[in-house]
Amino acid sequence: MKRIRISLIASVAVAALLASCSGLDKMNKGAEDVSYSVNPPVLEAHAGKVNLDVTVQFPEKYFDKNVSIEATPVLVYEGGETAFPSYRVQGENVDGNDKVISSATGGTYTYSNSVPYNENMRVSELVVRIKATKGSKTKEFEDYKIADGVIATSELVADQGAQSTIGDDAFQRIIAQSKAADIFFLIQQANIRGSELRKEDIAAIKEYMKEIKNAENINFTGIDISAYASPDGPTDLNSKLATRREKVAKDYLVREMKKAKVEGATNEELYTLKNTPEDWEGFKELMENSNIQDKELILRVLSMYSDPEVREREIKNMSATFDVIADEILPQLRRSKLSVNAEVIGKSDEEIAELAASNPSELNIEEILYAATLTDNVDEQLKIYQDAAANFPKCWRAQNNIGCAKYVKGDLAGAKAAFEKANSIKSGVAEVNNNLGVIALREGDVAKAEEFFGAAAGAGAELDNNLGIVAIHKGDYDAAMRYFGNSTNCNAALAKILAGKYDAALSTINANTMEVGFKYYLKAILGARTADNDMMFDSLRKACEMDAKFKAAAATDMEFAKFFEDATFKSIVQ
Repeated sequence: MKRIRISLIASVAVAALLASCSGLDKMNKGAEDVSYSVNPPVLEAHAGKVNLDVTVQFPEKYFDKNVSIEATPVLVYEGGETAFPSYRVQGENVDGNDKVISSATGGTYTYSNSVPYNENMRVSELVVRIKATKGSKTKEFEDYKIADGVIATSELVADQGAQSTIGDDAFQRIIAQSKAADIFFLIQQANIRGSELRKEDIAAIKEYMKEIKNAENINFTGIDISAYASPDGPTDLNSKLATRREKVAKDYLVREMKKAKVEGATNEELYTLKNTPEDWEGFKELMENSNIQDKELILRVLSMYSDPEVREREIKNMSATFDVIADEILPQLRRSKLSVNAEVIGKSDEEIAELAASNPSELNIEEILYAATLTDNVDEQLKIYQDAAANFPKCWRAQNNIGCAKYVKGDLAGAKAAFEKANSIKSGVAEVNNNLGVIALREGDVAKAEEFFGAAAGAGAELDNNLGIVAIHKGDYDAAMRYFGNSTNCNAALAKILAGKYDAALSTINANTMEVGFKYYLKAILGARTADNDMMFDSLRKACEMDAKFKAAAATDMEFAKFFEDATFKSIVQ
Protein backbone atom coordinates (compact mmCIF):
# COMPACT_ATOMS: atom_id res chain seq x y z
CA MET A 1 0.00 0.00 0.00
CA LYS A 2 2.78 2.30 0.84
CA ARG A 3 4.49 1.75 -2.49
CA ILE A 4 1.22 2.43 -4.36
CA ARG A 5 0.66 5.60 -2.39
CA ILE A 6 4.06 6.94 -3.38
CA SER A 7 3.25 6.32 -7.03
CA LEU A 8 -0.02 8.17 -6.71
CA ILE A 9 1.66 11.20 -5.09
CA ALA A 10 4.31 11.26 -7.81
CA SER A 11 1.67 11.07 -10.51
CA VAL A 12 -0.25 13.98 -9.03
CA ALA A 13 2.92 16.08 -8.82
CA VAL A 14 3.86 15.37 -12.42
CA ALA A 15 0.35 16.19 -13.57
CA ALA A 16 0.40 19.47 -11.65
CA LEU A 17 3.76 20.34 -13.14
CA LEU A 18 2.58 19.59 -16.66
CA ALA A 19 -0.61 21.65 -16.11
CA SER A 20 1.40 24.57 -14.76
CA CYS A 21 3.87 24.56 -17.65
CA SER A 22 1.06 24.04 -20.13
CA GLY A 23 -0.65 27.28 -19.07
CA LEU A 24 2.54 29.34 -19.26
CA ASP A 25 3.59 27.83 -22.59
CA LYS A 26 0.20 28.49 -24.08
CA MET A 27 0.28 32.16 -23.05
CA ASN A 28 3.84 32.48 -24.35
CA LYS A 29 2.86 31.07 -27.73
CA GLY A 30 -0.23 33.26 -27.89
CA ALA A 31 1.57 36.42 -26.78
CA GLU A 32 1.54 37.77 -30.31
CA ASP A 33 -2.25 37.90 -30.12
CA VAL A 34 -1.97 40.52 -27.36
CA SER A 35 -2.26 43.95 -29.03
CA TYR A 36 -0.46 47.09 -27.94
CA SER A 37 -1.71 50.51 -28.95
CA VAL A 38 1.18 52.94 -28.37
CA ASN A 39 0.57 56.68 -28.54
CA PRO A 40 2.40 58.14 -30.38
CA PRO A 41 3.37 55.12 -32.51
CA VAL A 42 6.99 56.33 -32.53
CA LEU A 43 8.04 57.48 -29.07
CA GLU A 44 9.10 61.11 -28.63
CA ALA A 45 11.33 63.00 -26.25
CA HIS A 46 9.90 66.08 -24.55
CA ALA A 47 11.24 68.04 -21.60
CA GLY A 48 14.17 65.62 -21.33
CA LYS A 49 11.90 62.61 -20.91
CA VAL A 50 10.40 59.87 -23.06
CA ASN A 51 6.76 59.41 -22.20
CA LEU A 52 4.99 56.13 -22.87
CA ASP A 53 1.22 55.78 -23.16
CA VAL A 54 0.07 52.31 -24.17
CA THR A 55 -3.19 50.39 -24.06
CA VAL A 56 -2.77 46.61 -23.83
CA GLN A 57 -5.63 44.48 -25.16
CA PHE A 58 -5.68 40.85 -24.01
CA PRO A 59 -7.84 38.63 -26.25
CA GLU A 60 -10.58 36.31 -25.00
CA LYS A 61 -9.56 32.85 -23.78
CA TYR A 62 -5.94 33.94 -23.57
CA PHE A 63 -5.29 34.74 -19.95
CA ASP A 64 -4.90 31.71 -17.64
CA LYS A 65 -6.95 32.14 -14.48
CA ASN A 66 -3.99 31.15 -12.31
CA VAL A 67 -1.26 33.26 -13.97
CA SER A 68 0.10 36.63 -12.96
CA ILE A 69 2.24 38.71 -15.34
CA GLU A 70 4.92 41.31 -14.69
CA ALA A 71 5.46 43.26 -17.91
CA THR A 72 8.29 45.73 -18.43
CA PRO A 73 8.46 48.08 -21.42
CA VAL A 74 12.13 48.45 -22.40
CA LEU A 75 13.83 50.77 -24.86
CA VAL A 76 16.62 48.73 -26.46
CA TYR A 77 19.40 50.51 -28.34
CA GLU A 78 22.97 49.96 -29.39
CA GLY A 79 25.13 49.67 -26.32
CA GLY A 80 22.36 49.35 -23.77
CA GLU A 81 18.75 49.61 -22.79
CA THR A 82 16.46 51.60 -20.52
CA ALA A 83 13.53 49.99 -18.74
CA PHE A 84 10.30 51.74 -17.86
CA PRO A 85 8.72 50.85 -14.51
CA SER A 86 6.98 47.47 -14.68
CA TYR A 87 3.24 46.88 -14.50
CA ARG A 88 1.39 43.77 -13.27
CA VAL A 89 -1.86 42.05 -14.24
CA GLN A 90 -3.31 38.76 -12.98
CA GLY A 91 -5.79 35.99 -13.68
CA GLU A 92 -9.07 35.59 -11.84
CA ASN A 93 -7.85 32.94 -9.37
CA VAL A 94 -4.67 34.68 -8.29
CA ASP A 95 -4.52 36.25 -4.85
CA GLY A 96 -3.36 39.84 -5.22
CA ASN A 97 -4.40 43.42 -5.87
CA ASP A 98 -3.30 43.77 -9.48
CA LYS A 99 -5.59 44.41 -12.45
CA VAL A 100 -7.62 41.23 -13.13
CA ILE A 101 -7.91 40.00 -16.72
CA SER A 102 -10.84 37.69 -17.50
CA SER A 103 -9.97 34.35 -19.00
CA ALA A 104 -13.21 34.19 -20.95
CA THR A 105 -13.54 37.73 -22.29
CA GLY A 106 -10.00 39.11 -22.02
CA GLY A 107 -9.50 42.73 -20.97
CA THR A 108 -7.48 45.92 -21.31
CA TYR A 109 -4.77 47.59 -19.30
CA THR A 110 -3.72 51.22 -19.75
CA TYR A 111 -0.18 52.19 -18.86
CA SER A 112 1.56 55.58 -18.67
CA ASN A 113 5.07 56.33 -17.49
CA SER A 114 8.32 57.95 -18.51
CA VAL A 115 12.09 57.58 -18.42
CA PRO A 116 14.87 60.16 -18.81
CA TYR A 117 15.98 60.62 -22.40
CA ASN A 118 19.50 59.87 -23.53
CA GLU A 119 21.09 60.33 -26.93
CA ASN A 120 21.37 56.58 -27.60
CA MET A 121 17.58 56.31 -27.73
CA ARG A 122 17.48 58.11 -31.10
CA VAL A 123 17.64 54.70 -32.78
CA SER A 124 15.87 52.19 -30.58
CA GLU A 125 13.03 49.72 -30.30
CA LEU A 126 10.43 49.53 -27.60
CA VAL A 127 9.88 45.92 -26.52
CA VAL A 128 7.74 44.46 -23.80
CA ARG A 129 9.51 41.99 -21.55
CA ILE A 130 7.14 39.59 -19.77
CA LYS A 131 7.71 37.37 -16.77
CA ALA A 132 4.71 35.09 -16.14
CA THR A 133 4.14 33.17 -12.92
CA LYS A 134 1.81 30.24 -12.25
CA GLY A 135 2.09 28.73 -8.82
CA SER A 136 5.75 28.07 -8.17
CA LYS A 137 6.71 28.20 -11.84
CA THR A 138 7.96 31.28 -13.69
CA LYS A 139 8.51 31.71 -17.40
CA GLU A 140 10.10 34.63 -19.23
CA PHE A 141 8.52 35.27 -22.65
CA GLU A 142 10.53 36.37 -25.62
CA ASP A 143 10.86 40.16 -26.04
CA TYR A 144 8.05 41.49 -28.19
CA LYS A 145 8.50 44.72 -30.16
CA ILE A 146 5.62 47.14 -29.82
CA ALA A 147 7.01 50.47 -31.13
CA ASP A 148 9.99 52.36 -32.51
CA GLY A 149 11.78 55.22 -30.82
CA VAL A 150 12.73 57.94 -30.30
CA ILE A 151 11.91 61.15 -32.18
CA ALA A 152 14.14 63.64 -30.37
CA THR A 153 13.37 66.85 -32.24
CA SER A 154 12.82 68.73 -28.98
CA GLU A 155 16.47 68.07 -28.14
CA LEU A 156 17.48 70.18 -31.14
CA VAL A 157 16.84 73.35 -29.11
CA ALA A 158 19.92 75.49 -29.58
CA ASP A 159 21.14 76.80 -26.24
CA GLN A 160 23.79 78.75 -28.12
CA GLY A 161 20.89 80.89 -29.29
CA ALA A 162 20.64 82.33 -25.76
CA GLN A 163 21.24 86.06 -25.93
CA SER A 164 23.23 88.25 -23.54
CA THR A 165 22.14 91.79 -22.71
CA ILE A 166 24.38 94.84 -23.07
CA GLY A 167 24.44 97.48 -20.35
CA ASP A 168 23.37 100.46 -22.43
CA ASP A 169 25.20 103.77 -22.48
CA ALA A 170 23.36 106.98 -21.64
CA PHE A 171 25.23 109.05 -24.20
CA GLN A 172 23.39 112.10 -25.54
CA ARG A 173 25.01 114.22 -28.20
CA ILE A 174 22.75 117.18 -27.48
CA ILE A 175 22.00 117.88 -23.82
CA ALA A 176 19.52 120.56 -22.81
CA GLN A 177 20.67 122.85 -20.02
CA SER A 178 19.14 125.80 -18.23
CA LYS A 179 19.95 128.26 -15.49
CA ALA A 180 17.06 129.65 -13.45
CA ALA A 181 16.52 132.51 -11.02
CA ASP A 182 13.65 134.31 -9.24
CA ILE A 183 13.06 138.02 -8.85
CA PHE A 184 10.72 138.82 -5.95
CA PHE A 185 8.63 142.00 -5.72
CA LEU A 186 7.08 143.90 -2.88
CA ILE A 187 3.30 143.91 -2.52
CA GLN A 188 1.57 145.84 -5.34
CA GLN A 189 4.93 146.74 -6.91
CA ALA A 190 6.69 145.78 -10.13
CA ASN A 191 10.04 147.53 -9.85
CA ILE A 192 13.19 145.39 -9.47
CA ARG A 193 15.04 146.13 -6.27
CA GLY A 194 18.83 146.25 -6.23
CA SER A 195 18.94 143.62 -3.50
CA GLU A 196 17.25 141.18 -5.88
CA LEU A 197 19.86 141.75 -8.57
CA ARG A 198 22.68 140.99 -6.15
CA LYS A 199 21.43 137.49 -5.34
CA GLU A 200 23.50 134.41 -6.19
CA ASP A 201 21.00 132.96 -8.68
CA ILE A 202 20.93 136.23 -10.67
CA ALA A 203 24.73 136.35 -10.69
CA ALA A 204 24.77 132.72 -11.89
CA ILE A 205 22.45 133.55 -14.81
CA LYS A 206 24.70 136.44 -15.88
CA GLU A 207 27.77 134.21 -15.72
CA TYR A 208 25.94 131.52 -17.69
CA MET A 209 25.22 133.99 -20.48
CA LYS A 210 28.94 134.68 -20.78
CA GLU A 211 29.70 130.95 -20.78
CA ILE A 212 27.25 130.38 -23.64
CA LYS A 213 28.83 133.21 -25.60
CA ASN A 214 32.39 131.91 -25.15
CA ALA A 215 31.80 128.14 -25.52
CA GLU A 216 31.97 126.61 -28.98
CA ASN A 217 29.85 123.63 -28.04
CA ILE A 218 26.99 125.45 -26.26
CA ASN A 219 24.14 127.02 -28.22
CA PHE A 220 21.70 129.51 -26.73
CA THR A 221 18.11 128.32 -27.34
CA GLY A 222 15.90 130.87 -25.62
CA ILE A 223 14.55 132.43 -22.45
CA ASP A 224 11.43 131.62 -20.46
CA ILE A 225 9.84 134.28 -18.26
CA SER A 226 6.85 133.56 -16.03
CA ALA A 227 5.47 136.41 -13.94
CA TYR A 228 2.99 136.08 -11.07
CA ALA A 229 0.90 138.04 -8.62
CA SER A 230 -0.31 136.72 -5.31
CA PRO A 231 -4.04 135.86 -5.12
CA ASP A 232 -4.85 138.59 -2.57
CA GLY A 233 -6.18 141.90 -3.84
CA PRO A 234 -8.45 142.86 -6.74
CA THR A 235 -8.18 140.76 -9.88
CA ASP A 236 -7.68 143.76 -12.19
CA LEU A 237 -4.78 145.02 -10.09
CA ASN A 238 -3.17 141.58 -9.95
CA SER A 239 -3.45 141.24 -13.71
CA LYS A 240 -1.68 144.57 -14.25
CA LEU A 241 1.00 143.64 -11.71
CA ALA A 242 1.70 140.31 -13.38
CA THR A 243 1.97 141.97 -16.78
CA ARG A 244 4.33 144.67 -15.52
CA ARG A 245 6.49 142.13 -13.67
CA GLU A 246 6.76 140.13 -16.89
CA LYS A 247 7.89 143.23 -18.80
CA VAL A 248 10.49 144.43 -16.31
CA ALA A 249 11.97 140.94 -16.06
CA LYS A 250 12.24 140.75 -19.84
CA ASP A 251 13.76 144.22 -20.12
CA TYR A 252 16.35 143.29 -17.53
CA LEU A 253 17.35 140.11 -19.35
CA VAL A 254 17.54 141.91 -22.71
CA ARG A 255 20.02 144.36 -21.16
CA GLU A 256 22.09 141.55 -19.69
CA MET A 257 22.04 139.62 -22.96
CA LYS A 258 23.34 142.70 -24.77
CA LYS A 259 26.09 143.10 -22.18
CA ALA A 260 27.10 139.47 -22.69
CA LYS A 261 27.00 140.12 -26.47
CA VAL A 262 24.66 137.20 -27.05
CA GLU A 263 23.52 137.30 -30.67
CA GLY A 264 19.83 138.09 -31.19
CA ALA A 265 19.27 139.52 -27.71
CA THR A 266 16.32 141.61 -28.93
CA ASN A 267 14.78 138.86 -31.08
CA GLU A 268 11.24 138.45 -29.79
CA GLU A 269 11.15 134.81 -30.91
CA LEU A 270 13.76 133.94 -28.28
CA TYR A 271 11.44 134.85 -25.45
CA THR A 272 8.60 132.72 -24.13
CA LEU A 273 6.43 134.87 -21.88
CA LYS A 274 3.67 133.93 -19.50
CA ASN A 275 1.93 135.76 -16.68
CA THR A 276 -0.43 134.50 -14.01
CA PRO A 277 -2.49 137.24 -12.32
CA GLU A 278 -3.50 135.14 -9.31
CA ASP A 279 -1.21 132.25 -8.52
CA TRP A 280 -3.58 129.92 -6.72
CA GLU A 281 -1.59 126.83 -7.76
CA GLY A 282 1.55 128.27 -6.23
CA PHE A 283 -0.42 129.22 -3.14
CA LYS A 284 -1.74 125.66 -2.76
CA GLU A 285 1.72 124.12 -3.15
CA LEU A 286 3.25 126.42 -0.54
CA MET A 287 0.40 125.74 1.85
CA GLU A 288 0.77 121.97 1.48
CA ASN A 289 4.45 122.25 2.38
CA SER A 290 3.93 124.63 5.30
CA ASN A 291 3.30 124.12 9.00
CA ILE A 292 0.73 126.91 9.25
CA GLN A 293 -2.10 126.40 11.70
CA ASP A 294 -5.44 125.69 9.97
CA LYS A 295 -3.54 124.50 6.89
CA GLU A 296 -6.01 121.68 6.27
CA LEU A 297 -8.95 124.05 6.59
CA ILE A 298 -7.45 126.41 4.02
CA LEU A 299 -6.76 123.58 1.61
CA ARG A 300 -10.36 122.47 2.05
CA VAL A 301 -11.51 125.97 1.07
CA LEU A 302 -9.42 125.74 -2.10
CA SER A 303 -11.02 122.43 -3.00
CA MET A 304 -14.56 123.59 -2.23
CA TYR A 305 -14.56 126.90 -4.06
CA SER A 306 -13.28 127.74 -7.53
CA ASP A 307 -14.31 131.43 -7.52
CA PRO A 308 -11.16 133.42 -6.61
CA GLU A 309 -13.13 136.13 -4.77
CA VAL A 310 -14.92 133.55 -2.63
CA ARG A 311 -11.62 131.84 -1.86
CA GLU A 312 -9.97 135.10 -0.85
CA ARG A 313 -12.92 136.12 1.32
CA GLU A 314 -13.08 132.78 3.15
CA ILE A 315 -9.34 132.79 3.83
CA LYS A 316 -9.30 136.40 5.02
CA ASN A 317 -12.10 135.56 7.46
CA MET A 318 -9.52 133.49 9.34
CA SER A 319 -7.90 136.69 10.53
CA ALA A 320 -5.13 135.26 12.71
CA THR A 321 -4.18 132.66 10.17
CA PHE A 322 -4.31 135.16 7.31
CA ASP A 323 -1.76 137.36 9.06
CA VAL A 324 0.69 134.43 9.02
CA ILE A 325 -0.14 133.72 5.36
CA ALA A 326 0.48 137.37 4.48
CA ASP A 327 3.91 137.22 6.11
CA GLU A 328 5.09 133.73 5.04
CA ILE A 329 3.25 132.64 1.92
CA LEU A 330 2.10 135.57 -0.20
CA PRO A 331 5.53 137.29 -0.57
CA GLN A 332 6.86 134.11 -2.24
CA LEU A 333 4.17 134.40 -4.94
CA ARG A 334 5.01 137.97 -6.05
CA ARG A 335 7.72 137.05 -8.48
CA SER A 336 9.10 136.56 -11.95
CA LYS A 337 10.78 133.28 -12.78
CA LEU A 338 13.63 133.50 -15.27
CA SER A 339 15.16 130.59 -17.18
CA VAL A 340 18.05 130.93 -19.65
CA ASN A 341 18.08 127.83 -21.88
CA ALA A 342 20.86 126.31 -23.95
CA GLU A 343 22.00 123.02 -25.45
CA VAL A 344 25.42 121.43 -25.10
CA ILE A 345 26.67 119.76 -28.27
CA GLY A 346 28.74 116.66 -27.51
CA LYS A 347 31.59 115.09 -29.44
CA SER A 348 30.94 113.76 -32.93
CA ASP A 349 31.03 110.04 -33.69
CA GLU A 350 34.34 110.55 -35.45
CA GLU A 351 35.86 112.30 -32.44
CA ILE A 352 34.62 109.65 -30.03
CA ALA A 353 35.86 106.78 -32.21
CA GLU A 354 39.29 108.39 -32.59
CA LEU A 355 39.68 109.05 -28.86
CA ALA A 356 38.47 105.52 -28.01
CA ALA A 357 41.28 104.16 -30.17
CA SER A 358 44.04 106.60 -29.18
CA ASN A 359 43.27 108.12 -25.79
CA PRO A 360 40.20 106.60 -24.08
CA SER A 361 40.94 108.41 -20.82
CA GLU A 362 39.71 111.59 -22.54
CA LEU A 363 36.21 110.15 -22.74
CA ASN A 364 33.64 109.99 -19.96
CA ILE A 365 31.97 106.66 -19.20
CA GLU A 366 28.93 107.32 -21.40
CA GLU A 367 31.08 108.34 -24.33
CA ILE A 368 33.38 105.33 -24.12
CA LEU A 369 30.47 102.89 -23.81
CA TYR A 370 28.88 104.62 -26.79
CA ALA A 371 32.14 104.27 -28.73
CA ALA A 372 31.71 100.49 -28.72
CA THR A 373 28.45 100.88 -30.64
CA LEU A 374 30.28 102.61 -33.49
CA THR A 375 31.97 99.39 -34.62
CA ASP A 376 30.72 95.91 -35.49
CA ASN A 377 34.13 94.34 -34.80
CA VAL A 378 33.80 92.28 -31.62
CA ASP A 379 37.53 92.47 -30.87
CA GLU A 380 37.43 96.27 -31.09
CA GLN A 381 34.34 96.34 -28.89
CA LEU A 382 36.06 94.14 -26.31
CA LYS A 383 39.09 96.44 -26.19
CA ILE A 384 36.87 99.50 -25.72
CA TYR A 385 34.97 97.83 -22.88
CA GLN A 386 38.24 96.77 -21.26
CA ASP A 387 39.46 100.37 -21.44
CA ALA A 388 36.18 101.48 -19.91
CA ALA A 389 36.65 99.03 -17.03
CA ALA A 390 40.22 100.23 -16.51
CA ASN A 391 39.20 103.89 -16.36
CA PHE A 392 35.92 103.34 -14.52
CA PRO A 393 36.45 100.24 -12.33
CA LYS A 394 33.19 100.76 -10.41
CA CYS A 395 31.03 100.68 -13.54
CA TRP A 396 29.09 97.41 -13.71
CA ARG A 397 28.20 98.07 -17.34
CA ALA A 398 31.85 97.96 -18.43
CA GLN A 399 32.38 94.52 -16.87
CA ASN A 400 29.01 93.26 -18.08
CA ASN A 401 29.75 94.34 -21.63
CA ILE A 402 33.18 92.70 -21.51
CA GLY A 403 31.25 89.51 -20.74
CA CYS A 404 28.89 90.10 -23.67
CA ALA A 405 31.79 90.53 -26.09
CA LYS A 406 33.52 87.41 -24.79
CA TYR A 407 30.25 85.48 -25.04
CA VAL A 408 29.91 86.42 -28.70
CA LYS A 409 33.50 85.25 -29.23
CA GLY A 410 32.63 81.88 -27.68
CA ASP A 411 34.72 82.40 -24.52
CA LEU A 412 32.14 81.14 -22.00
CA ALA A 413 34.60 80.98 -19.10
CA GLY A 414 35.76 84.54 -19.71
CA ALA A 415 32.19 85.75 -20.13
CA LYS A 416 31.12 84.09 -16.89
CA ALA A 417 33.99 85.69 -14.96
CA ALA A 418 33.10 89.13 -16.32
CA PHE A 419 29.40 88.74 -15.53
CA GLU A 420 30.22 87.64 -11.99
CA LYS A 421 32.52 90.66 -11.62
CA ALA A 422 29.70 92.94 -12.79
CA ASN A 423 27.38 91.31 -10.26
CA SER A 424 29.91 91.91 -7.48
CA ILE A 425 30.04 95.60 -8.39
CA LYS A 426 26.26 95.94 -8.39
CA SER A 427 23.98 93.02 -7.58
CA GLY A 428 20.39 92.61 -8.69
CA VAL A 429 20.81 94.26 -12.10
CA ALA A 430 18.40 92.80 -14.64
CA GLU A 431 20.92 92.70 -17.48
CA VAL A 432 23.54 90.92 -15.36
CA ASN A 433 21.02 88.37 -14.06
CA ASN A 434 19.97 87.62 -17.62
CA ASN A 435 23.59 87.09 -18.61
CA LEU A 436 24.33 84.82 -15.65
CA GLY A 437 21.25 82.86 -16.69
CA VAL A 438 22.66 82.55 -20.22
CA ILE A 439 25.87 81.04 -18.82
CA ALA A 440 23.91 78.60 -16.62
CA LEU A 441 21.84 77.57 -19.66
CA ARG A 442 24.95 77.00 -21.75
CA GLU A 443 26.37 74.91 -18.89
CA GLY A 444 23.29 72.71 -19.01
CA ASP A 445 21.71 73.87 -15.75
CA VAL A 446 18.23 74.82 -16.94
CA ALA A 447 16.81 75.19 -13.42
CA LYS A 448 19.54 77.62 -12.38
CA ALA A 449 19.15 79.53 -15.64
CA GLU A 450 15.42 79.89 -15.02
CA GLU A 451 16.15 81.22 -11.52
CA PHE A 452 18.43 83.93 -12.92
CA PHE A 453 15.95 84.79 -15.66
CA GLY A 454 13.24 85.14 -13.04
CA ALA A 455 15.29 87.91 -11.43
CA ALA A 456 15.96 89.64 -14.76
CA ALA A 457 12.61 91.34 -15.41
CA GLY A 458 13.15 94.35 -17.65
CA ALA A 459 16.24 92.97 -19.39
CA GLY A 460 14.54 93.35 -22.77
CA ALA A 461 13.92 91.17 -25.80
CA GLU A 462 16.94 89.03 -24.98
CA LEU A 463 15.24 87.81 -21.81
CA ASP A 464 12.10 86.81 -23.71
CA ASN A 465 14.23 84.86 -26.18
CA ASN A 466 15.99 83.05 -23.35
CA LEU A 467 12.75 82.24 -21.56
CA GLY A 468 11.53 80.78 -24.85
CA ILE A 469 14.51 78.41 -24.88
CA VAL A 470 13.80 77.39 -21.29
CA ALA A 471 10.15 76.75 -22.18
CA ILE A 472 11.24 74.36 -24.97
CA HIS A 473 13.43 72.50 -22.48
CA LYS A 474 10.41 72.21 -20.20
CA GLY A 475 8.16 70.97 -22.99
CA ASP A 476 5.87 74.00 -22.79
CA TYR A 477 5.78 74.87 -26.48
CA ASP A 478 2.83 77.26 -26.30
CA ALA A 479 4.70 79.33 -23.72
CA ALA A 480 7.81 79.19 -25.90
CA MET A 481 5.87 80.62 -28.83
CA ARG A 482 4.57 83.46 -26.67
CA TYR A 483 8.07 84.32 -25.48
CA PHE A 484 9.54 84.24 -28.98
CA GLY A 485 6.73 86.40 -30.32
CA ASN A 486 7.55 87.56 -33.84
CA SER A 487 11.14 86.34 -33.71
CA THR A 488 12.28 84.50 -36.82
CA ASN A 489 15.19 82.63 -35.24
CA CYS A 490 15.55 78.85 -35.50
CA ASN A 491 14.45 78.17 -31.91
CA ALA A 492 11.23 80.09 -32.57
CA ALA A 493 10.59 77.89 -35.62
CA LEU A 494 11.40 74.77 -33.60
CA ALA A 495 8.85 75.73 -30.93
CA LYS A 496 6.15 75.97 -33.60
CA ILE A 497 7.11 72.62 -35.10
CA LEU A 498 6.92 70.97 -31.69
CA ALA A 499 3.55 72.62 -31.07
CA GLY A 500 2.25 71.26 -34.39
CA LYS A 501 1.92 74.74 -35.93
CA TYR A 502 3.47 73.75 -39.23
CA ASP A 503 2.27 76.63 -41.40
CA ALA A 504 3.46 79.15 -38.83
CA ALA A 505 6.78 77.34 -38.50
CA LEU A 506 7.33 77.46 -42.26
CA SER A 507 6.56 81.18 -42.33
CA THR A 508 9.09 81.75 -39.56
CA ILE A 509 11.77 79.76 -41.37
CA ASN A 510 11.14 81.56 -44.66
CA ALA A 511 11.41 84.92 -42.88
CA ASN A 512 14.76 83.95 -41.33
CA THR A 513 17.52 85.65 -43.35
CA MET A 514 20.39 83.73 -41.73
CA GLU A 515 21.98 81.14 -44.00
CA VAL A 516 22.65 78.34 -41.50
CA GLY A 517 22.29 74.60 -41.84
CA PHE A 518 20.02 74.34 -38.80
CA LYS A 519 17.35 76.41 -40.56
CA TYR A 520 17.25 74.03 -43.51
CA TYR A 521 17.33 70.96 -41.27
CA LEU A 522 14.19 72.22 -39.53
CA LYS A 523 12.61 72.86 -42.92
CA ALA A 524 13.43 69.26 -43.91
CA ILE A 525 11.64 68.03 -40.78
CA LEU A 526 8.64 70.12 -41.77
CA GLY A 527 8.71 68.54 -45.21
CA ALA A 528 8.77 65.06 -43.67
CA ARG A 529 5.93 65.85 -41.28
CA THR A 530 3.72 67.41 -43.94
CA ALA A 531 4.46 64.83 -46.66
CA ASP A 532 6.14 67.45 -48.84
CA ASN A 533 8.94 65.23 -50.10
CA ASP A 534 10.40 67.81 -52.47
CA MET A 535 10.79 70.32 -49.62
CA MET A 536 12.24 67.60 -47.41
CA PHE A 537 14.89 66.46 -49.91
CA ASP A 538 15.81 69.96 -51.07
CA SER A 539 16.11 71.34 -47.55
CA LEU A 540 17.99 68.34 -46.18
CA ARG A 541 20.43 68.47 -49.08
CA LYS A 542 21.12 72.16 -48.40
CA ALA A 543 21.50 71.60 -44.64
CA CYS A 544 24.06 68.84 -45.23
CA GLU A 545 25.94 70.95 -47.78
CA MET A 546 26.19 73.84 -45.33
CA ASP A 547 27.12 71.68 -42.33
CA ALA A 548 28.23 68.06 -42.72
CA LYS A 549 27.17 67.18 -39.17
CA PHE A 550 23.57 67.01 -40.36
CA LYS A 551 24.37 63.96 -42.49
CA ALA A 552 24.96 61.77 -39.45
CA ALA A 553 22.09 63.42 -37.60
CA ALA A 554 19.59 62.78 -40.39
CA ALA A 555 20.76 59.20 -40.96
CA THR A 556 19.52 58.22 -37.49
CA ASP A 557 16.74 60.79 -37.03
CA MET A 558 13.38 59.04 -36.69
CA GLU A 559 11.74 62.09 -38.28
CA PHE A 560 13.07 60.62 -41.53
CA ALA A 561 12.50 56.92 -40.69
CA LYS A 562 10.31 56.24 -43.71
CA PHE A 563 13.13 57.49 -45.97
CA PHE A 564 15.96 55.44 -44.46
CA GLU A 565 15.93 53.02 -47.41
CA ASP A 566 15.19 55.68 -50.02
CA ALA A 567 17.99 56.03 -52.61
CA THR A 568 17.77 59.83 -52.75
CA PHE A 569 17.87 60.07 -48.97
CA LYS A 570 20.89 57.80 -48.81
CA SER A 571 22.70 59.86 -51.44
CA ILE A 572 22.25 62.95 -49.28
CA VAL A 573 23.28 61.56 -45.91
CA GLN A 574 26.06 59.16 -46.90
